[in-house]
Amino acid sequence: MQDADTRARKNARLEDIAREAGVSISTVSRALNDSPAVKRRTKQEIWKIARAHDYDFRVNMPKGPVGAEATIAVIVPAPQARETRVADPFFLELLAGIAEAARDRNADLVISHVFPRSAEDLEFAMTTSRATGMIFIGQSSLHEAFNSLASRDDRFVVWGAEFSDAQYCTVGSDNVAGGKRATSHLLRLGRQRILFLGDTEAPEAEQRFRGYRQALEETGRETDPALTIPAHFDVHSGEAATRSAIDRGIEFDGIFAASDLIAIGAIRALTKSGRNVPEDVSVVGYDNIPAARLVTPRLTTIDQDTNLAGRMLVSKLIDTQGQQATSERLETSLLIRESCGG
Repeated sequence: MQDADTRARKNARLEDIAREAGVSISTVSRALNDSPAVKRRTKQEIWKIARAHDYDFRVNMPKGPVGAEATIAVIVPAPQARETRVADPFFLELLAGIAEAARDRNADLVISHVFPRSAEDLEFAMTTSRATGMIFIGQSSLHEAFNSLASRDDRFVVWGAEFSDAQYCTVGSDNVAGGKRATSHLLRLGRQRILFLGDTEAPEAEQRFRGYRQALEETGRETDPALTIPAHFDVHSGEAATRSAIDRGIEFDGIFAASDLIAIGAIRALTKSGRNVPEDVSVVGYDNIPAARLVTPRLTTIDQDTNLAGRMLVSKLIDTQGQQATSERLETSLLIRESCGG
């Protein structure tokens, strides 16, 4: 049976919310209908109070075009290393996996216009959204903000790197193991000087770099700082980074790129410089985007199962409402193609 406090919360009225918020009933009504006439901060506070009282204010709000048992909002925080996140092929693959999983659960999917850059932006997104829950694609530099948010609201899950002190649920591939697997393969092929291309300030790329270092250390090699070249997650950045290494006279016979887009850019730079792939330089990417199978030579890469990732993200969001969901690391696999030569 429900206790008295729970029954009181369930029976909350507009008058109760107005009294607690210190505003008029008409202001509460407009706020709960997402009226632009109500200031952002006032609306945010009223929605927060309504949610705390389990007031089903979403029934009063404009409906989407299709009825559903739940609505999931996908939000992409301001990027740190993936400069064109929404257009990123890996993002589109992951979004397809989420969409299929949401459809199987009779849930609508919405890509939010919100572009969080700060803790305040995250708070606003959570307290003013009509969605049942949210999936954040990546964390950028908002790890501490997500930790703070989780203490007040657990209706979200994050795709990306897992931190040891995370208080929120993340789903992502085992980036360290993936980076180690890619680098170990190049070492087994006899490659002696392996270039790492990636922005290690981004959590996922940093963990892939950590795997790169582990593979070198296990074979008695030291990490050469000259072989670590920053590159954002796009083709042009990968090409520029590789071109820079060539122009500076850095000797290398292998490349591990933190993403397939970076790797494709690296192959372009190598080809333009007259170097053959894989005869002169073996190249391994990360993500297994569709283009990896279409470039020449076809790209060896670390595969992330986006279909499984989508199912896992949606399940964590829908099946664990009101409970602390556990984070999950998904296994990666090495797909060997022509770009590494073996």
